[in-house]
Amino acid sequence: MTRKHAARSLKTLQRCWLFCFTLILSTPVTADLDGYESVPGWRDLFNGKNLEGWIPKITGHALAENYANTFRVEGGLLKVRYDGYEKFANQFGHLFFDEAFSHFVLHVEYRFVGNQAPGGPRGWAVRNSGVMLHSQKPATMTLDQDFPYSIEAQFLGGLSDGKARPTANLCTPGTHVFLNDALFKPHCTPSSAATFDGDQWVDFMVIVLGHGRFRHFVNGEEVLSYNNPVLDGAEHDDDKKFKLDRGYLALQSESHPIDFRKVRILSLVGCTDSTSSNYQPWAIKSSPGACAP
Repeated sequence: MTRKHAARSLKTLQRCWLFCFTLILSTPVTADLDGYESVPGWRDLFNGKNLEGWIPKITGHALAENYANTFRVEGGLLKVRYDGYEKFANQFGHLFFDEAFSHFVLHVEYRFVGNQAPGGPRGWAVRNSGVMLHSQKPATMTLDQDFPYSIEAQFLGGLSDGKARPTANLCTPGTHVFLNDALFKPHCTPSSAATFDGDQWVDFMVIVLGHGRFRHFVNGEEVLSYNNPVLDGAEHDDDKKFKLDRGYLALQSESHPIDFRKVRILSLVGCTDSTSSNYQPWAIKSSPGACAP
């Protein structure tokens, strides 16, 4: 193949990727997410070996203190456990990845296991965890702060009682979002996801477009969509003082044991110049200096 033909083939492939990602990001209700699997830009945030790159913050404890080995890696899984607690005593924890993100796709596989920690909040906290999006910087949390201000993709497990308890819901600690084009202030709102009883693995993905749209997917099906996250106190979505357009990711410890076997991210920030040799057709936000000269 000549260099000219190779360059032409590369541009054709790039146009194909661009079309695929435009379709995925714009489909209003359900999307086939299989196309993401073969994209070369994925990055594993959890390496399967240790907590490198992650920082714990547990209520009542200093930043980076992993009280009672709450967060641990065993058998290739990132585990949240409470066997070192005498009582849970509202020691809510968050394991932060030490890097902020704005436009991205996050892919998490999780499962609830075992029983709630002694002294954990009854009812709402049973088989309850989540991942915080656009969170405040972990170093800015106070010693006794329970939850960072953030947008929470809430994970819930079924209680095997025949009652619906969907997962991938929305909760808003210290924040609000816009839902159906209106400022939405209730703390939590359910998704349309199924209920998952027992200790089965659940596949969760979220597409986050900065201060724009958020879309939750469970096992490949879209279950919730909202947009324009703001800090509590905002009355509209364009006030720069309250606007949330980026932040940190954090996995929760809310008193029920949970396992994570996959935590990976596809950044949608990069080289958007189709004439560049390192053009990234999945990127939707340009990054200064990302393109090769």
